[in-house]
Amino acid sequence: MVGLGAVGLAAAPVLQRGFESVLGATADKDPTGITSLLPNGGGFRYYSVASSVPRRGPRDYRLTVDGMVERPATYTLDDLGRLPQTRVVRDVQCVTGWRVPNTPFEGVPLHRLLDAAGVSPQARAIRFTCFDGAYTESLTLPQARRDDVLVALRMQDQPLGHTHGGPVRLYAAPMYFYKSAKWLSGITVTRDVEPGYWERLGYDVDAWVGKSNGRDDAPTV
Repeated sequence: MVGLGAVGLAAAPVLQRGFESVLGATADKDPTGITSLLPNGGGFRYYSVASSVPRRGPRDYRLTVDGMVERPATYTLDDLGRLPQTRVVRDVQCVTGWRVPNTPFEGVPLHRLLDAAGVSPQARAIRFTCFDGAYTESLTLPQARRDDVLVALRMQDQPLGHTHGGPVRLYAAPMYFYKSAKWLSGITVTRDVEPGYWERLGYDVDAWVGKSNGRDDAPTV
C-alpha cells in the first residue's frame, strides 16, 4: 500500500497536466460552453466566446500597438521576451465567484509599450483586440499605466499556454478576470473608452474586484 501511494504521488503531477491539457483542448472546441463549468486542478475555468481559437507561436504571433500614438509598432513573441519583465503575484478573481489565490504572472508592464509608442496628449483610453476574432476589452489610460497591468507571457512560472490565453494575454491584476483579455493581438490607443465584449452585455466597464458588478469579493490589492 505504501508503494502504491508513492507511485500515486509521483504520477499525480503528470496525470494532472494531462487532465488540464485534455480539458483545455476540449473547451477550445466546445460551442455549448459546458466544459467551461469544469475547473481544472489549478482552480481555473476555461472560457471562450469563440467556437474555436487558432494557435499562435514564435513564428506567427504578432502584437500591434497603434491608434493615437506617434510610433506604431509590431512586436513578435521574441521581441516581447527580450524586454524587461515584471512578476506580479495576486489572487485571480472571476466575476462569477471562483478565485485562484497567489497566482504569479510575468510579462512586460503595459506602460512600457505605451511609452515606447508615444501616446497622444488627446488620448484617454486603450482598446484591446484578440486573435480569436471576437473578444475585445478596454482600459482607461490611468488604469493601463498601473505597474500591475501586464502584457503577460508567463503564468504560474511557465510560458502562457494556449488555453490560458497564450502565448500573450493582458493581465489586469486588481480587476475581475474578464478584463485580462486572452490571446492578445492588438493594443489601440483611443480618445474614449470603447466598452469591451462583456461590457456591451451589461458588465461594468470598471471592473475593480470588490467594487463593481454588484459583488463584495475581497480586493486583490
